[in-house]
Amino acid sequence: MTTGSRPRFSVRAGLAAAPEHDGPFDGVPDHLRPPLAEWLEHALEHEELGDYSDEEVAERTLCLRLRIVPDRDRPRFGSRYRNALVSAPGVQLLDVVDAVLAYKAERQVDDPESIQRLTDLLDEAGSAYRVAETRDGLEERVTPGVRDAVRQTIADAAGASASGSAAEHLATAWQAAYGRSPDPVRAYSESIKAVEAAAHAVIQPNNAKATLGTMLGEIKNARHKFTTALSTPAGGDPITSAEAMMRALWEGQTSRHGAQRATVPETLEAARAAVHLAAALVQWFVSGAVVRNP
Repeated sequence: MTTGSRPRFSVRAGLAAAPEHDGPFDGVPDHLRPPLAEWLEHALEHEELGDYSDEEVAERTLCLRLRIVPDRDRPRFGSRYRNALVSAPGVQLLDVVDAVLAYKAERQVDDPESIQRLTDLLDEAGSAYRVAETRDGLEERVTPGVRDAVRQTIADAAGASASGSAAEHLATAWQAAYGRSPDPVRAYSESIKAVEAAAHAVIQPNNAKATLGTMLGEIKNARHKFTTALSTPAGGDPITSAEAMMRALWEGQTSRHGAQRATVPETLEAARAAVHLAAALVQWFVSGAVVRNP
């Protein structure tokens, strides 16, 4: 992200104080709206979506999906929908951009130049959002180092047959936590599933119905069977660190069971913490940092 890397001239020259808030900006700040609307106008052109018929269907479909009423003042059928999409108020404009990216991905319309223009636009404007790596929507911006670490864990898990579906679950959890429309409950649930898939072959390989809870029980009852790559003081318990992380993830899920009291959904902050905790645990199991003793 380039925004903020160079102080403004007025600040460098002592003519003005540095702005208290210069990004990342939530929603659609005034300085981002015009160029974002221009990008959207271009992205909806038939050159990128197919012939005119495809363009018309696309704009109508997007309006229907987003429950946007077409502009009745426009005489041409297609432009009524396009004008309503481009003129969407407030954060709804982000919904439109996100929906356009998803629509193109569904139809395998690949336009790297358009994606790069949008990426640069969001970067330079200091937006709190970015184009997802899958190019099928927007997601909240995260520190690149953190994002890259999770991405590498997903790749490593995908390449390890013993980790089962850990990569798929972790990728889904990430999107549910940082996508344009976050789903904290699903993000937390998928995080647990990612760890269950990655740890299964190490902790309870003979239990086809193993869960994170049963795995914690296995560790509790047979601690001597497991060890980690971390150095452990003499007389210490090498599995304690992994167990503590697994227990924190398991016991932190508030929406797992119903009861007489109202179910409490996970907060977005808790869900994101769970995703990063799960990523660390998946990496440990995939890399062999946690092993079963012979």
